[in-house]
Amino acid sequence: MTTNTVKPMQALVIGAGPAGLMAAEMLAKAGLAVTVCDQKPSVGRKFLMAGKSGLNLTKVEAAEPFIAAFTDAKSALGPIISAFDNDAVQAWATGLGQVLFTGSTGRVFPTVMKASPLLRTWLARLADAGVQINTRWRWTGWQDAGVTFDTPSGAQTLQPDVTVLAMGGASWARLGADGEWARLLAPEHPFTPFAPANAGVAMDWSPHMTAHFGTALKGIALKSGTYRSRGEALISAQGLEGGGIYTVSRGVREGHPLMLDLLPDQRVEALAEKLEQPRGKMSMANFMRKSLKLDTAKIALLQETARPLPLNAKALARLLKALPIRHTGLRPMDQAISTAGGVGFDGVDDTLMLRGRPGVFVAGEMLDWEAPTGGYLISACLATGRWAGQHAAAWAQKA
Repeated sequence: MTTNTVKPMQALVIGAGPAGLMAAEMLAKAGLAVTVCDQKPSVGRKFLMAGKSGLNLTKVEAAEPFIAAFTDAKSALGPIISAFDNDAVQAWATGLGQVLFTGSTGRVFPTVMKASPLLRTWLARLADAGVQINTRWRWTGWQDAGVTFDTPSGAQTLQPDVTVLAMGGASWARLGADGEWARLLAPEHPFTPFAPANAGVAMDWSPHMTAHFGTALKGIALKSGTYRSRGEALISAQGLEGGGIYTVSRGVREGHPLMLDLLPDQRVEALAEKLEQPRGKMSMANFMRKSLKLDTAKIALLQETARPLPLNAKALARLLKALPIRHTGLRPMDQAISTAGGVGFDGVDDTLMLRGRPGVFVAGEMLDWEAPTGGYLISACLATGRWAGQHAAAWAQKA
């Protein structure tokens, strides 16, 4: 007696970051045979790098402000993120054995403060589901119905029933997100050129700032255009970095001045009154340190960017509240935390399938969206990967 076995539908995921792995999990859960291909020797490299400073998975925040953080893409991403919101991200991570905690600003982290334990457990779960992962496979495009790769054993072609692209943006090329895929997609599909997002600003420091490299500017407010932050900024040899700077870096990219409020909890009038007191033989720097409780790093930055300081107390107070930072632009895109630009939402349908190539879906930072750091980036990558994977499975089974 001959038994006919039905061969499962074949799914291909290109890119093994959080978006790609989540898409793979959804496809496998739907019963498809899943192959994941990544150009690097190991998977999740940028995910692991993010975990080195504490893996910020998501943020405890009401749905409306959470989705609003995605600015121009909020209408397109709204349903996708609502389907896998910050509560769902936490439940997913807990299901992978992670104990989580929520910081004072609502940011959610594993207690181990790194990505490797979560990734190991996730990869084991994917392996148990039959997901095959090929590393050192670089996507080179399509040939007829086949998807082509350069691999250690030469050129290879796969014939999937459905494909999810999740190759990231164009920052941190050494970790795999080099944006080279754009050359293959951009001629045929709506594409917005890449630009740095969540990037530091470059500064041409004078030698006297060297002593302050590595110092955090705390208790400051920053603004550039419509973007505001009460985060910190780190003085580095390259310029100003850190969450506070990243939040307003889009304004800098759009050409707006970068302004710092060194004493955001004090009004101009109160500062001017303190500055009008006799300073005797004290230097201005020492006087500001004592009368305003201004630390040496803030004083150094003030003198670096605004010397000679105004002698008038009211004018100096205004300067402390709105210090213009003379920078030389954002740090290079490859050093940015993330990138803006990518495949436009007008180039995909509401399932994230490319309008010009049926059966090919797009997820993660390949799509044209940006958001500040603080839990939004990984959340959106997971949510879009889940959405693309689920809809890719449904499309394959219906085709």
